[in-house]
Amino acid sequence: MPDSTPAATPSDFVAAIEQRRTQVGILGLGYVGLPLALTFTSAGFRVLGFDTDDEKVARLNAGESYIPHIDSTRLGSAVESGRFEATADPSRLSEPDALIICVPTPLDDQHQPDLSYVEQTATAIAAVLRPGQLVVLESTTYPGTTEELLRPRLEANGMRCGEDFFLAYSPEREDPGNPEFATHSIPKVVGGVDPSSAEVAEALYGAVVVSTVAVSSTRVAEASKLTENIFRAVNIALVNELKIVYDRMGIDVWEVLDAAATKPFGFMRFNPGPGWGGHCIPIDPFYLTWKAEQLGLTSRFIEVAGEVNVGMPSWVIDKLEAELARSGRALDGSRVLVLGLAYKRDVADPRESPAFEILAEVMRRGAEAGYHDPHIPTAPTMRSWPELPALSSLPLSADLLESHDAVLIVTDHGAVDYELVQRHASLIVDTRGVYPVGTERVIRA
Repeated sequence: MPDSTPAATPSDFVAAIEQRRTQVGILGLGYVGLPLALTFTSAGFRVLGFDTDDEKVARLNAGESYIPHIDSTRLGSAVESGRFEATADPSRLSEPDALIICVPTPLDDQHQPDLSYVEQTATAIAAVLRPGQLVVLESTTYPGTTEELLRPRLEANGMRCGEDFFLAYSPEREDPGNPEFATHSIPKVVGGVDPSSAEVAEALYGAVVVSTVAVSSTRVAEASKLTENIFRAVNIALVNELKIVYDRMGIDVWEVLDAAATKPFGFMRFNPGPGWGGHCIPIDPFYLTWKAEQLGLTSRFIEVAGEVNVGMPSWVIDKLEAELARSGRALDGSRVLVLGLAYKRDVADPRESPAFEILAEVMRRGAEAGYHDPHIPTAPTMRSWPELPALSSLPLSADLLESHDAVLIVTDHGAVDYELVQRHASLIVDTRGVYPVGTERVIRA
């Protein structure tokens, strides 16, 4: 296997990419980093993956995937070929020619950007950065992060961006569980701090994805990612608000959307739900609102969308409580079964799922609550809901359904037997439009 060769100029770096002499380092081997690593190995590159979790590293080096939608067979093949290795040793960051940062960018307790993982990663890279390396940030963040946070740290030891090393931003666009689009088939936006950085970053991604979209700066690339997710967040909030209004009018929002979606132009359908979830939509918009505040601006649409989406779990539970009251029962003391713990259909990803807020709120109101999710056998401990007890998925059966006062559909997994649910549940609160209008014992929420 050829050794990786330091590339001191853009043309050298591009030539090394074309000849597959470039070794790629992926920092953070989660839902973004691991698929990206396997995409590079599939294209003939050697990949050194970095993660701080020793157990995760050991499992990966054994060819065992811990992400359900990523096949262990594919990972095992990459390991056996010698093109993939995982490590927890930061001193090895000097080995790869390209370092791609895929670490979390959550919000802190004050709902402000927490870039501690990016900062720690930048410090680790700076300690061993060598001439000719390319550093790319993929983590979602506010415009200016690459230039204002990463660049100064990487230049602290005297090397200069665009001369001694290259620096770029390329936002991740992963959609876990999407059968139509994988990492290699999704166009990649790429922005460099300088023309040389842009050239080598675009060449690197161009070797493994269907197409690249070059933009003029890292700030534009950073803003493009926020714009994609803010667009979704605002439209999800819009249909959720319409659901509330139409519900008060006695109009079914899903029937309205079915009708509106027949228009062949000027309308893009979004569906309502019990709230928002996943690592992107509930978090990313607030990176821009924070940055706007630093500039003395107010991002009203984004903030209102956040208020609407954050309030949906309580609205759903209010509907449940009101429906129980109509039959002479109180939520306090009732047994509620939540169907679906994941944040989206047919995935095992529970990050920021509204199901956790619904479970917590149902319990706060005095009900006994459990869940069924065919993809998540044990509920993980969630930082935002520390009061939740340890929970495991309950096997779905007629006896289970009949033993609960209500079933609340939070995630519409395809593997759930909804006919069984409808036959045996006393009350179904459907937040996903699973059942047709007028289905017996089903209310839409």
